[in-house]
Amino acid sequence: MENSTLLVLGANAWFLLLVLLVLAAILWRAALDRPPLQMVVAGLRALIQLAAVALVIAFLSGRGVWAFAFVALMFVVGAWTSGRRVAPAGRWWMAAVPIAAGVLPVAALMFGLGVLPFSALAIIAVLGQQIGGAMATVTLSGRRIRDELALRAGEVEAAVALGLEWPAARSMVAKPVAGEAVLPSVDQTRTAGLVTLPGAFVGMILGGAAPLDAGLIQLLVLISLLVVNAAAAAATLWLSCRGAWSPGRR
Repeated sequence: MENSTLLVLGANAWFLLLVLLVLAAILWRAALDRPPLQMVVAGLRALIQLAAVALVIAFLSGRGVWAFAFVALMFVVGAWTSGRRVAPAGRWWMAAVPIAAGVLPVAALMFGLGVLPFSALAIIAVLGQQIGGAMATVTLSGRRIRDELALRAGEVEAAVALGLEWPAARSMVAKPVAGEAVLPSVDQTRTAGLVTLPGAFVGMILGGAAPLDAGLIQLLVLISLLVVNAAAAAATLWLSCRGAWSPGRR
């Protein structure tokens, strides 16, 4: 039987996964001085979670409404993950705001125009990518803004002394770096088909979809992620400039 995937799967694939995970842990420790256990735990969690998700998606097949419950779980986990990165000792749950600001309007447009059907697989796949993109953007932009505000605190205080409100003074420093978290999405979209072939596109081609249909679907995913990530970064900037992550700050 002809192999249905681009890679040859089997015992060698599992051995390769183990080798790659060990190499990642070694580099994480030797080159970057980070705990190697973080890499091992991340790899094992990915294995367990992907297996569980595959079973859940198979169970939810044909149960589009129930897929939203799973998406809600993904949203909560995404907010917790990015929130703990941005504000480990503060209001980590505020990460739900920029993630929702990015995902909800785009999802509503896709449902409203009938592009995204009420199919469990489609809902989980598309909204899952959008939540994941927003989560990464909130983490990167939130941490970058936080560090920039700490590094240039004197400039912020000087701007306040000259008459600016605190949000405006913080925005003056933070706004130039807030959009950096969106650059990977911009570059991925600009180089799609030239540097990389996105997974969804390749998967649909292998599944027998027409190349133009596969390209259009992948384009919808990439462009929607641009909107999601830009909105998430903007909302993160708005929260950071108002000190929303840390209670008690000016």
